[in-house]
Amino acid sequence: MSSTRHGRRSPRIWGVIIAILCLNGIALVMACVSAVAFYTEKPAFLPSCRIYEPGFTKCSTNSIQKLLDQLNIGIPEVVERFGPFDPMRVRDIVFKQDNNEVATIRANLTELVVKGFAKTKVKESRVSKKDFGWQTKIFLPKMRLDGKYEMAGRILLIPLSGSGKIFIEIDDLDILLLTKTRLYEKGGFTFDNVTAVRAQLNLTKVRTYLDNLFNGRSKEVERSTNQFFNDNWRDFYEALKPLIVETVENILFDVMSTVFHLIPANFFVEDIPTPQQLYGPKEAVAKKHS
Repeated sequence: MSSTRHGRRSPRIWGVIIAILCLNGIALVMACVSAVAFYTEKPAFLPSCRIYEPGFTKCSTNSIQKLLDQLNIGIPEVVERFGPFDPMRVRDIVFKQDNNEVATIRANLTELVVKGFAKTKVKESRVSKKDFGWQTKIFLPKMRLDGKYEMAGRILLIPLSGSGKIFIEIDDLDILLLTKTRLYEKGGFTFDNVTAVRAQLNLTKVRTYLDNLFNGRSKEVERSTNQFFNDNWRDFYEALKPLIVETVENILFDVMSTVFHLIPANFFVEDIPTPQQLYGPKEAVAKKHS
């Protein structure tokens, strides 16, 4: 009795059906797009380094710079998920800060677009030999965040209530990035699973404008309030610092998680240990199945 009578199809029949649908322009993403799950050959743009040899930090710094340069050009599997690297669309943010001398505020930021990462310069990339976490110093000449906001509370003793467009522009942004990872094995390669990202920021200037402050009741008060924020930008930055830091951390976590599930850690660090070598066989197996 033919198996097709029970609702199944042979692999050959399914292959014919998929081919016909693809030829007729039907968007079967998984069938028609030849996206790879992960790289099995080292991409030409990426220099490899050896962590137990002199000069590793210099080599690693160059390697991460080449990676970021290629992200700006476009890595198809990353573009498929994020769109362009610069400008980049990022997650919505719900922000709440209470009992702070500078601000008591609740805000929602949506439709966020960040510009400036195309000009990222990697100043230093260090990798721990103990746990293979990273400490990375990067510099952006300018970063700009555009989006929509809903806000209620106070900043610098000024009561705020409104919703509209917002931009925040930062000059000379130094980022110290602390990344925790967990090694895992896939297809005979070692990969980095990015588990946590923390960012420390230093900068020289912040500019901002919140459109429709006070729900449009007075454009003159709106303009003067925004001017006050820009004149007192250090205090304004302190008020919104958790929001800005969270935005940077979200961007870098999402990008790195995607990249390092795609590109084996072996292609960055040739002599990286396997999970079994680093953690021991029992712990590596337990983590793999957890």
